Amino acid sequence: MGCFILCIFLPPFSCTPGVGKTTLGKELASRTGMTYVNVGDMAKEGELYEGFDEEYNCPVLDEDRVVDELEDKMSEGGVIVDYHGCDFFPERWFHIVFVLRTENSFLYDRLESRGYKGKKLQDNIQCEIFQILYEEAMSSYRGEMVHQLTSNTPEDLERNLDQIVRWIEQWMKDNN
Repeated sequence: MGCFILCIFLPPFSCTPGVGKTTLGKELASRTGMTYVNVGDMAKEGELYEGFDEEYNCPVLDEDRVVDELEDKMSEGGVIVDYHGCDFFPERWFHIVFVLRTENSFLYDRLESRGYKGKKLQDNIQCEIFQILYEEAMSSYRGEMVHQLTSNTPEDLERNLDQIVRWIEQWMKDNN
């Protein structure tokens, strides 16, 4: 698959909120043959944590260990990285970064159905309102690498998949 690498991010709070990133990433891997890496799952399997956040009731990622764990895989290319933060990943790993955005009415219902309550629910909604992850991505990577995609409905998912697949096909033509 060449050395193309794709990154898909979500709002940067622990215990990833539901804007459709994992669904998109897995389906994209299925359609393209790329390798899908869910950083949260990888961290859980390898116990790549440096503590526990009592306020949000979730583990704190050891970012250095995650980067070390991914280094070889990323150099091979053809990787879709699924995580809710981005400022610790080296820019050299990625050719494009997609930030999924969900309207608050959709996001609130999704997070509430997952059991999010109180401060954790409110902070994740505020993160989306203030575009915190988009701003993080823009400050971590060259602006032309970062793209926002709307992720409210199943139709948005299909449109996003089609758009990303077309982008990958064009990138492959231009670079191979």
